[in-house]
Amino acid sequence: MRLFWILSITLVSLSPVSAETLITSLSNHRVLINSNYTGTSIAVFGAIERDAQTIARASGYDVVVTARGPRQFLTVREKQKAGPVWVNQEQQKFPQAPAYLSVLSSRPIEKITSDQLRQRQKIGLRAIINAPDFTNERGEGEDKEFREALYRLKAQEGLYLEDERGVTFLTPDIFRASIPLPATAPPGEYDVQVVLFADTVILASTITHFELVKTGFEEQVGAVARDWSLLYGLATALLAIAFGWLASVIFRRD
Repeated sequence: MRLFWILSITLVSLSPVSAETLITSLSNHRVLINSNYTGTSIAVFGAIERDAQTIARASGYDVVVTARGPRQFLTVREKQKAGPVWVNQEQQKFPQAPAYLSVLSSRPIEKITSDQLRQRQKIGLRAIINAPDFTNERGEGEDKEFREALYRLKAQEGLYLEDERGVTFLTPDIFRASIPLPATAPPGEYDVQVVLFADTVILASTITHFELVKTGFEEQVGAVARDWSLLYGLATALLAIAFGWLASVIFRRD
């Protein structure tokens, strides 16, 4: 019995104690997309609470906010010019790549924590894209050009972005960030991870969600295309033929 109490006390003493608690909230958990949608932003609010025994840290806090959109199957192809035409050469598949990815931080990430921790915990845009599980089609180090091409193409669409000043501390313990959502952001569920740092170490982390939802006519068309794909395809083809015939009648020259 005495041995049991000794073991119990030892286990309790070895259990990690969190001095800081991270509380986060989103300005909106549901964004409606209609015909007039031109993009919007989601505000992230956060507060850092300390227990009674913990004093304010002299170095202050840092925060990294990572927003990931719905997963999609992407293929990056390498094109090479053969005479007057371009042909596909090698390709790389990304079966679970996020359709949207943004990383906002209170200052440059390389100043917040170590390179080893960034790679291990996937903190930062480059760490996420270069992670081994981002794609496993090729051997390690053999697909760098394809990962860079994916990042470049997504960045051009405004869907992969990183802002090293995207998190603002309103007080030493309260912060705010704004996640930009361009008109090209796809509908679906988005995950928002907020990670709290101090002295290059992770102190706390939270994950919350919001959703982009089509409404009105766009939602009805999407539902028909998804549930009645054959009829939708036939209707689209007939509509294109009808418009082509009408245009030929209107602009016909006798």
